Amino acid sequence: LLYERHGEPAAVVQLKDLEVPKLGDCDVHVKMLAAPINPADINMIQGTYPLLSPLPAVGGNEGVGEVLEVGRCVAGLRPGDWVIPADAGLGTWRTQGVFPEEMLLKVPSDIPVLCAATLSVNPCTAFRLLADFESLAPGDSIIQNAANSGVGQAVIQIARASSIRTINVVRDRPDLPKLVERLMVLGADHVVTEEMLRKPEMKDIFKSIPRPRLALNCVGGKSTTEMLRHLQPKGTMVTYGGMAKQPVMVPVSAFIFRDVRLRGFWMTQWRKDHAQDQESMAAMMDTLCQLIRRGQLTAPACTEVPLQDYRAALEASMKPFVSSKQILLL
Repeated sequence: LLYERHGEPAAVVQLKDLEVPKLGDCDVHVKMLAAPINPADINMIQGTYPLLSPLPAVGGNEGVGEVLEVGRCVAGLRPGDWVIPADAGLGTWRTQGVFPEEMLLKVPSDIPVLCAATLSVNPCTAFRLLADFESLAPGDSIIQNAANSGVGQAVIQIARASSIRTINVVRDRPDLPKLVERLMVLGADHVVTEEMLRKPEMKDIFKSIPRPRLALNCVGGKSTTEMLRHLQPKGTMVTYGGMAKQPVMVPVSAFIFRDVRLRGFWMTQWRKDHAQDQESMAAMMDTLCQLIRRGQLTAPACTEVPLQDYRAALEASMKPFVSSKQILLL
Protein backbone atom coordinates (compact mmCIF):
# COMPACT_ATOMS: atom_id res chain seq x y z
CA LEU A 1 0.00 0.00 0.00
CA LEU A 2 1.83 3.02 -1.36
CA TYR A 3 1.36 6.78 -0.98
CA GLU A 4 3.18 9.32 -3.16
CA ARG A 5 1.97 12.45 -1.35
CA HIS A 6 0.65 13.36 2.08
CA GLY A 7 -3.10 13.75 2.61
CA GLU A 8 -6.22 11.91 3.75
CA PRO A 9 -5.30 8.18 3.81
CA ALA A 10 -8.32 6.87 1.88
CA ALA A 11 -7.53 9.38 -0.90
CA VAL A 12 -3.74 9.03 -1.21
CA VAL A 13 -3.03 5.37 -0.37
CA GLN A 14 -3.10 3.01 -3.37
CA LEU A 15 -2.65 -0.73 -3.83
CA LYS A 16 0.20 -1.22 -6.33
CA ASP A 17 2.06 -4.21 -7.74
CA LEU A 18 5.83 -3.80 -7.38
CA GLU A 19 8.71 -6.13 -8.15
CA VAL A 20 10.42 -7.70 -5.12
CA PRO A 21 14.01 -6.33 -5.01
CA LYS A 22 17.00 -8.64 -5.42
CA LEU A 23 18.26 -10.25 -2.20
CA GLY A 24 21.57 -8.72 -1.03
CA ASP A 25 24.13 -10.53 1.14
CA CYS A 26 22.83 -8.92 4.35
CA ASP A 27 19.15 -8.92 3.36
CA VAL A 28 16.14 -10.95 4.40
CA HIS A 29 13.19 -11.78 2.14
CA VAL A 30 10.01 -11.63 4.24
CA LYS A 31 6.44 -12.68 3.50
CA MET A 32 4.25 -10.37 5.61
CA LEU A 33 1.42 -12.13 7.50
CA ALA A 34 -0.53 -9.36 9.25
CA ALA A 35 -0.13 -5.63 9.95
CA PRO A 36 -2.31 -3.29 12.02
CA ILE A 37 -3.41 0.28 11.29
CA ASN A 38 -2.27 2.49 14.17
CA PRO A 39 -2.91 6.22 14.78
CA ALA A 40 0.78 6.97 14.05
CA ASP A 41 0.43 5.29 10.61
CA ILE A 42 -2.48 7.61 9.80
CA ASN A 43 -0.57 10.70 11.02
CA MET A 44 2.47 9.75 8.91
CA ILE A 45 0.30 9.51 5.77
CA GLN A 46 -1.34 12.85 6.64
CA GLY A 47 2.15 14.36 7.04
CA THR A 48 1.56 15.49 10.65
CA TYR A 49 3.81 12.99 12.48
CA PRO A 50 7.31 13.99 13.74
CA LEU A 51 8.80 11.08 11.78
CA LEU A 52 8.00 10.91 8.04
CA SER A 53 9.19 8.34 5.50
CA PRO A 54 10.67 9.66 2.23
CA LEU A 55 8.01 9.61 -0.53
CA PRO A 56 6.83 7.47 -2.22
CA ALA A 57 6.39 5.37 0.93
CA VAL A 58 4.75 2.10 1.92
CA GLY A 59 2.40 2.57 4.90
CA GLY A 60 2.56 0.71 8.20
CA ASN A 61 5.05 0.68 11.08
CA GLU A 62 4.07 -2.58 12.73
CA GLY A 63 3.31 -6.15 11.75
CA VAL A 64 4.67 -9.68 11.61
CA GLY A 65 6.17 -11.62 8.73
CA GLU A 66 7.76 -14.97 8.00
CA VAL A 67 11.30 -15.25 6.64
CA LEU A 68 11.36 -16.88 3.17
CA GLU A 69 15.05 -16.53 2.31
CA VAL A 70 18.20 -14.94 3.78
CA GLY A 71 21.35 -13.47 2.19
CA ARG A 72 24.62 -15.35 2.69
CA CYS A 73 25.91 -13.00 5.42
CA VAL A 74 22.74 -13.18 7.54
CA ALA A 75 23.55 -15.02 10.77
CA GLY A 76 20.61 -14.43 13.13
CA LEU A 77 17.65 -15.44 10.98
CA ARG A 78 16.67 -18.46 8.89
CA PRO A 79 13.68 -19.38 6.67
CA GLY A 80 10.54 -20.04 8.73
CA ASP A 81 11.45 -17.55 11.50
CA TRP A 82 8.91 -14.88 12.43
CA VAL A 83 10.09 -11.26 12.43
CA ILE A 84 8.73 -7.85 13.41
CA PRO A 85 10.14 -4.36 12.64
CA ALA A 86 13.07 -3.30 14.84
CA ASP A 87 12.09 0.34 14.32
CA ALA A 88 9.38 2.60 12.88
CA GLY A 89 9.13 3.34 9.16
CA LEU A 90 9.59 -0.19 7.80
CA GLY A 91 6.45 -0.08 5.62
CA THR A 92 4.60 -3.22 6.71
CA TRP A 93 1.46 -2.88 4.54
CA ARG A 94 2.78 -5.15 1.79
CA THR A 95 2.65 -8.85 0.95
CA GLN A 96 6.43 -9.26 0.64
CA GLY A 97 9.56 -7.23 1.22
CA VAL A 98 13.35 -7.42 1.25
CA PHE A 99 14.89 -5.74 4.31
CA PRO A 100 18.39 -5.46 5.83
CA GLU A 101 18.74 -7.92 8.73
CA GLU A 102 19.25 -5.13 11.31
CA MET A 103 15.79 -3.72 10.55
CA LEU A 104 14.12 -6.91 11.84
CA LEU A 105 13.65 -8.55 15.23
CA LYS A 106 13.04 -12.26 15.60
CA VAL A 107 9.97 -13.22 17.64
CA PRO A 108 8.77 -16.68 18.70
CA SER A 109 6.41 -18.29 16.18
CA ASP A 110 4.45 -20.09 18.91
CA ILE A 111 2.47 -16.97 19.89
CA PRO A 112 -0.81 -16.05 18.13
CA VAL A 113 -0.27 -14.17 14.86
CA LEU A 114 -2.39 -11.18 15.99
CA CYS A 115 -0.31 -10.88 19.20
CA ALA A 116 2.90 -10.88 17.14
CA ALA A 117 1.47 -8.38 14.62
CA THR A 118 0.59 -5.92 17.40
CA LEU A 119 3.65 -6.50 19.61
CA SER A 120 6.19 -3.84 18.66
CA VAL A 121 4.24 -0.62 19.39
CA ASN A 122 1.48 -0.78 22.01
CA PRO A 123 2.67 -3.54 24.40
CA CYS A 124 6.23 -2.13 24.30
CA THR A 125 4.91 1.37 25.07
CA ALA A 126 2.77 0.00 27.93
CA PHE A 127 5.74 -1.97 29.31
CA ARG A 128 8.06 1.06 29.32
CA LEU A 129 5.40 3.38 30.81
CA LEU A 130 4.97 0.99 33.74
CA ALA A 131 8.69 0.25 34.17
CA ASP A 132 10.60 3.47 33.57
CA PHE A 133 9.00 6.30 35.54
CA GLU A 134 8.00 5.06 39.01
CA SER A 135 9.18 1.93 40.83
CA LEU A 136 5.79 0.31 41.32
CA ALA A 137 5.29 -2.53 43.78
CA PRO A 138 2.42 -5.05 44.08
CA GLY A 139 -0.61 -3.27 45.57
CA ASP A 140 0.33 0.16 44.12
CA SER A 141 -2.10 1.78 41.71
CA ILE A 142 -1.94 3.75 38.46
CA ILE A 143 -4.54 5.84 36.64
CA GLN A 144 -4.78 6.12 32.84
CA ASN A 145 -7.06 7.74 30.26
CA ALA A 146 -7.85 6.29 26.80
CA ALA A 147 -7.97 2.98 28.69
CA ASN A 148 -9.63 1.19 25.77
CA SER A 149 -6.81 2.09 23.34
CA GLY A 150 -4.26 -0.54 22.32
CA VAL A 151 -1.77 0.81 24.88
CA GLY A 152 -4.50 1.10 27.52
CA GLN A 153 -5.53 -2.54 27.11
CA ALA A 154 -1.88 -3.65 27.34
CA VAL A 155 -1.30 -1.49 30.47
CA ILE A 156 -4.28 -3.16 32.21
CA GLN A 157 -2.96 -6.66 31.49
CA ILE A 158 0.74 -6.05 32.24
CA ALA A 159 -0.19 -4.25 35.48
CA ARG A 160 -2.54 -7.07 36.50
CA ALA A 161 0.26 -9.63 35.96
CA SER A 162 2.39 -7.62 38.45
CA SER A 163 -0.50 -7.12 40.94
CA ILE A 164 -0.64 -3.37 40.24
CA ARG A 165 -4.15 -1.90 40.43
CA THR A 166 -5.51 0.18 37.55
CA ILE A 167 -8.06 3.00 37.48
CA ASN A 168 -9.13 3.30 33.87
CA VAL A 169 -10.72 6.40 32.38
CA VAL A 170 -12.83 6.18 29.19
CA ARG A 171 -15.08 8.61 27.34
CA ASP A 172 -18.80 8.22 27.89
CA ARG A 173 -20.44 6.46 24.92
CA PRO A 174 -23.62 4.61 23.93
CA ASP A 175 -22.24 1.11 24.63
CA LEU A 176 -20.44 2.03 27.88
CA PRO A 177 -21.53 -1.04 29.95
CA LYS A 178 -20.17 -3.35 27.23
CA LEU A 179 -16.83 -1.53 27.19
CA VAL A 180 -16.59 -1.53 31.02
CA GLU A 181 -17.22 -5.27 31.04
CA ARG A 182 -14.54 -5.88 28.39
CA LEU A 183 -11.92 -3.92 30.34
CA MET A 184 -12.86 -5.69 33.59
CA VAL A 185 -12.39 -9.06 31.86
CA LEU A 186 -8.87 -7.91 30.85
CA GLY A 187 -8.14 -7.22 34.54
CA ALA A 188 -9.13 -3.57 35.13
CA ASP A 189 -9.82 -2.81 38.82
CA HIS A 190 -11.95 0.29 38.18
CA VAL A 191 -13.38 1.83 35.00
CA VAL A 192 -14.69 5.42 35.22
CA THR A 193 -15.80 8.02 32.70
CA GLU A 194 -14.07 11.39 32.33
CA GLU A 195 -17.12 13.02 33.97
CA MET A 196 -16.81 10.75 37.02
CA LEU A 197 -13.27 12.00 37.69
CA ARG A 198 -14.80 15.22 39.03
CA LYS A 199 -17.37 13.53 41.27
CA PRO A 200 -17.06 12.92 45.03
CA GLU A 201 -17.64 9.16 44.43
CA MET A 202 -13.99 8.95 43.36
CA LYS A 203 -13.17 9.06 47.10
CA ASP A 204 -14.85 5.66 47.48
CA ILE A 205 -12.32 4.08 45.11
CA PHE A 206 -9.46 5.25 47.34
CA LYS A 207 -10.96 3.52 50.39
CA SER A 208 -9.87 0.18 48.93
CA ILE A 209 -6.75 1.11 46.94
CA PRO A 210 -3.99 3.71 47.42
CA ARG A 211 -3.94 6.89 45.35
CA PRO A 212 -1.95 6.37 42.15
CA ARG A 213 1.74 7.24 41.96
CA LEU A 214 1.64 7.15 38.16
CA ALA A 215 -0.81 8.71 35.68
CA LEU A 216 -0.65 7.82 31.97
CA ASN A 217 -2.02 10.46 29.61
CA CYS A 218 -2.86 9.86 25.97
CA VAL A 219 -5.59 12.51 25.67
CA GLY A 220 -4.59 15.98 26.95
CA GLY A 221 -7.00 18.80 27.75
CA LYS A 222 -9.46 18.62 30.63
CA SER A 223 -9.05 14.84 31.08
CA THR A 224 -5.42 15.39 32.11
CA THR A 225 -6.17 18.09 34.68
CA GLU A 226 -8.83 15.87 36.28
CA MET A 227 -6.55 12.81 36.42
CA LEU A 228 -3.76 14.84 37.97
CA ARG A 229 -6.02 15.74 40.86
CA HIS A 230 -6.05 12.12 42.04
CA LEU A 231 -2.29 11.60 41.85
CA GLN A 232 -0.27 11.12 45.06
CA PRO A 233 2.10 13.92 46.10
CA LYS A 234 5.43 13.52 44.23
CA GLY A 235 3.61 11.30 41.70
CA THR A 236 4.44 11.32 37.98
CA MET A 237 2.25 11.92 34.98
CA VAL A 238 3.60 10.64 31.65
CA THR A 239 2.11 11.96 28.41
CA TYR A 240 2.50 9.65 25.40
CA GLY A 241 -0.34 10.88 23.15
CA GLY A 242 -2.68 13.82 22.61
CA MET A 243 -5.95 12.53 21.17
CA ALA A 244 -7.94 15.61 22.24
CA LYS A 245 -5.40 17.84 20.41
CA GLN A 246 -5.48 20.16 23.46
CA PRO A 247 -2.60 21.18 25.72
CA VAL A 248 -1.90 19.61 29.10
CA MET A 249 -3.19 22.07 31.70
CA VAL A 250 -1.75 21.83 35.21
CA PRO A 251 -2.77 23.94 38.22
CA VAL A 252 0.18 25.77 39.80
CA SER A 253 -0.80 24.26 43.19
CA ALA A 254 -0.11 20.74 41.86
CA PHE A 255 3.52 21.75 41.28
CA ILE A 256 4.04 23.78 44.46
CA PHE A 257 2.13 21.85 47.11
CA ARG A 258 2.18 18.34 45.67
CA ASP A 259 5.43 18.42 43.68
CA VAL A 260 4.02 16.33 40.82
CA ARG A 261 6.33 15.49 37.94
CA LEU A 262 5.35 15.75 34.27
CA ARG A 263 7.22 13.60 31.77
CA GLY A 264 6.84 12.60 28.12
CA PHE A 265 7.40 9.32 26.30
CA TRP A 266 7.76 8.28 22.65
CA MET A 267 8.54 4.63 21.88
CA THR A 268 10.42 5.55 18.69
CA GLN A 269 12.80 7.75 20.71
CA TRP A 270 13.30 5.00 23.31
CA ARG A 271 14.34 2.61 20.52
CA LYS A 272 16.82 5.21 19.16
CA ASP A 273 18.27 5.79 22.63
CA HIS A 274 18.65 2.03 23.23
CA ALA A 275 19.84 1.04 19.74
CA GLN A 276 23.17 -0.20 21.21
CA ASP A 277 21.51 -1.77 24.26
CA GLN A 278 20.30 -5.11 22.91
CA GLU A 279 19.84 -6.49 26.44
CA SER A 280 17.05 -4.04 27.40
CA MET A 281 15.26 -4.76 24.14
CA ALA A 282 15.61 -8.55 24.48
CA ALA A 283 14.49 -8.51 28.14
CA MET A 284 11.38 -6.50 27.28
CA MET A 285 10.46 -8.75 24.34
CA ASP A 286 11.08 -11.86 26.39
CA THR A 287 8.83 -10.65 29.24
CA LEU A 288 6.04 -9.68 26.82
CA CYS A 289 6.21 -13.02 24.95
CA GLN A 290 6.10 -14.92 28.25
CA LEU A 291 2.98 -12.96 29.29
CA ILE A 292 1.40 -13.80 25.90
CA ARG A 293 2.21 -17.51 26.29
CA ARG A 294 0.70 -17.55 29.77
CA GLY A 295 -2.49 -15.92 28.46
CA GLN A 296 -1.85 -12.80 30.57
CA LEU A 297 -1.43 -10.52 27.54
CA THR A 298 -3.75 -10.79 24.55
CA ALA A 299 -3.95 -8.86 21.30
CA PRO A 300 -6.27 -5.83 21.47
CA ALA A 301 -9.79 -6.27 20.10
CA CYS A 302 -9.14 -6.66 16.35
CA THR A 303 -11.06 -6.59 13.09
CA GLU A 304 -9.26 -8.64 10.43
CA VAL A 305 -9.45 -7.12 6.95
CA PRO A 306 -8.17 -8.57 3.64
CA LEU A 307 -5.58 -6.28 1.99
CA GLN A 308 -7.86 -5.38 -0.95
CA ASP A 309 -10.41 -3.89 1.49
CA TYR A 310 -7.77 -1.47 2.80
CA ARG A 311 -9.87 1.67 2.10
CA ALA A 312 -12.69 0.51 4.38
CA ALA A 313 -10.09 -0.41 7.03
CA LEU A 314 -8.44 3.03 6.84
CA GLU A 315 -11.80 4.78 7.17
CA ALA A 316 -12.91 2.53 10.05
CA SER A 317 -9.67 3.18 11.95
CA MET A 318 -10.35 6.95 11.91
CA LYS A 319 -13.90 6.82 13.29
CA PRO A 320 -14.50 8.02 16.87
CA PHE A 321 -15.18 5.49 19.66
CA VAL A 322 -13.63 2.62 17.72
CA SER A 323 -12.63 -0.04 20.23
CA SER A 324 -11.35 -2.46 17.61
CA LYS A 325 -7.99 -2.26 15.82
CA GLN A 326 -8.05 -2.83 12.06
CA ILE A 327 -5.56 -5.56 11.06
CA LEU A 328 -4.63 -6.06 7.40
CA LEU A 329 -4.22 -9.72 6.50
CA LEU A 330 -1.46 -10.04 3.94
